[in-house]
Amino acid sequence: MNKRRLEYQDYSDPELIAGCLNGKELCQEVLYKRYFSYAMSVSLRYTRNRDDAMEVVNDSYMKVLDKLADFDPSKSFRAWYSKILVNTSIDYYRRNLKRKDDISVDMISDMSDEEPVIDVELSVDDILTIFSRLPENYKLTFNLYEIEGYSHEEIADMLGISVSTSRSNLARAKKTVREIYFKEFKSNPARNEAV
Repeated sequence: MNKRRLEYQDYSDPELIAGCLNGKELCQEVLYKRYFSYAMSVSLRYTRNRDDAMEVVNDSYMKVLDKLADFDPSKSFRAWYSKILVNTSIDYYRRNLKRKDDISVDMISDMSDEEPVIDVELSVDDILTIFSRLPENYKLTFNLYEIEGYSHEEIADMLGISVSTSRSNLARAKKTVREIYFKEFKSNPARNEAV
């Protein structure tokens, strides 16, 4: 079976997509594995943990297979898949709106709006830990605005909120990130030495 998989290793995305459209399970598997790390990295930005991210990855890949006939081969598959990942993440967020957030707005202290001076080198896990503690609505708005590049008008439309709520969520997300950073990293000498 490994030998059979190696034959597909050098196939291009268009060849794998054509194989998927023809129902070839091996092409579906290889395409999934080829983009798995990328899909997880996107999904982890929108979810609380790896299990939730895995659910988003799997749901989004099923949508990819369902909509693959609509894919424009003159465009980037990765960009097309990214949109599906983001939309699936938004759907996941909406389905799970009833979950309680780890941090309430009341817990955020009044801090200056100045950007903090970061004198600690954070690992990817540290950054993911900080973002995993953001309330879902803040995390979603932050990712859509800062990472994906959507405008507040687009975010408001996608999430069914007002533009001012989108702006407020972004401001509060940034403030919460600073708060978590100062509590967890800046004021914790033991953690600073470990980094």
